Amino acid sequence: QVQLVESGGGLVQAGGSLRLSCVASSGALNMGWFRQAPGKDREFVAAVTTSGGYRKYADSVKGRFTISRDNAKNTVTLQMNSLKSDDTAVYLCAADPYGSVATVQDMSNPSKYDTWGQGTQVTVSS
Repeated sequence: QVQLVESGGGLVQAGGSLRLSCVASSGALNMGWFRQAPGKDREFVAAVTTSGGYRKYADSVKGRFTISRDNAKNTVTLQMNSLKSDDTAVYLCAADPYGSVATVQDMSNPSKYDTWGQGTQVTVSS
């Protein structure tokens, strides 16, 4: 069973940057980042295909966040710049080990990901 370990969360002032990392116990997976704020539903942030050839972003983070992957290290990274208070949430790494993500639309659907990390808190102070 694939396991995911996230790191890199913390407290940052608005306008600042953070870099989140997710290390998977095995590779060749579609990967994504989601976030969940208190009292809100889980929200798609960004996703990348197995090869890294296609990336998808939520409109709210386009131009500010960048997702990348290093398949040699089974690592997916989320670089977050120009952070806003609305970005405050628990960020969760997700993996699709069974190939459920088959379309671009699937990339932002949390039900298509079978494996989740424990989450890392990101707090942006205004």
